[in-house]
Amino acid sequence: MRTTARRDFQLFWAGQAVSLVGSQVSALALPLTAALALDAGPVQMGLLGAAAFLPFLFLTLPAGAWIDRRRRRPILISADIGRGLLIAVIPIAAAAGVLRIEILYIVALGSGCCQVLFDLAYLAHVPSLVPREELTQANGRLQATASAAEVGGPGIAGLLVQAVGAPLALLLDALSYLVSAVSLRLVSTPEPPPTPSTASPSLRAEVIEGLRFLRRQPVLRACAFEAAQYNLFNQVIIAVLILHATREIGLEPALIGLAFAVGSVGSLFGAALAPGIARRIGVGPAIAGSMVVACAAPVLLPLAASTSLPAVVLATSFAIGGFGVAISNVHIVTLRQAITPNAMLGRLNASYRTLVYGAIPIGALLGGLLGEVIGLRGTIVVGAVGIFVAPAWVLGSAVPRMRRVPDHVDMEGDR
Repeated sequence: MRTTARRDFQLFWAGQAVSLVGSQVSALALPLTAALALDAGPVQMGLLGAAAFLPFLFLTLPAGAWIDRRRRRPILISADIGRGLLIAVIPIAAAAGVLRIEILYIVALGSGCCQVLFDLAYLAHVPSLVPREELTQANGRLQATASAAEVGGPGIAGLLVQAVGAPLALLLDALSYLVSAVSLRLVSTPEPPPTPSTASPSLRAEVIEGLRFLRRQPVLRACAFEAAQYNLFNQVIIAVLILHATREIGLEPALIGLAFAVGSVGSLFGAALAPGIARRIGVGPAIAGSMVVACAAPVLLPLAASTSLPAVVLATSFAIGGFGVAISNVHIVTLRQAITPNAMLGRLNASYRTLVYGAIPIGALLGGLLGEVIGLRGTIVVGAVGIFVAPAWVLGSAVPRMRRVPDHVDMEGDR
């Protein structure tokens, strides 16, 4: 990697590290704000989770086609600034004494829109910063950083919430997005111009083209269906987990944050070991095996309330699950980037994420409703069972037989 390219990737990497820590603070501080400061119930917690991910359902497809027509870095910077300003609304409203659950819904929805734009542009921008042969290494570093943020972020969030309250803790996330925006602005590697679309001139046609590309890629399609089912039932759990931990188990915010932090060590190890595991057993077996591990871990969650050390059980489940998810994420992201033409990356990622992330708001609403009907612990059991069977999509596909990341994967219908 050239010196300038290495410097620019390190700038990009450093900005993401700061932003990811802030995001982990918000991931815990936002639901704790709803549960502790506003006394939200299961349905309201489900609505909050749904608001954050609803944009992935209705915005992702057109955004992917739109991003393919534009340079990605300005989109990344704008999305970071937008998220920072939106998150800052919550501590300001709390200080003014006007914070309501509806404000949390609006901020979550707006931040979700910015997140969609950022994530799609981010995935499509990385290949312009590093050579193709270094994509796995670069994605491994980014995933390791995300995992490290998962280790430190929740612990910081728990301590901040315990010390200054959940709304004020969100200021750290707002500032982190501004740091990320500045680091992106300092990147100097020229971005390749967007490839003009001649075959699909309309936005609608480009959206359809991205969906068709995913539909005809059996390997990516199997991974997408597995991830969608995982996200659906994982969000069923997440919708009620904070309420279960605070009201039924009786854990303090600092201890909840510590459980998440200790559990996230598994993600850090998974990201660090992902390249070596794939070299030893092959990319396909690494993806399939890590998915099985990740989907078995939530079975431990309903047991936490029955033990004398519930935080340890939660942390163990998070660690095992994070280890598996981190390994599969590194290789699946690399697979998508490697076999998809640059001009199609935005649309492919949009189609993939619409399916995968579009399941999250549905899961959040389902989790909130189940929490009211069958109770918090029963809802976690339903989510754990749904996740446990998700790897069937991949185990029945060609993924376990892949030994390396291919240059091209035959599409259904090709001759």
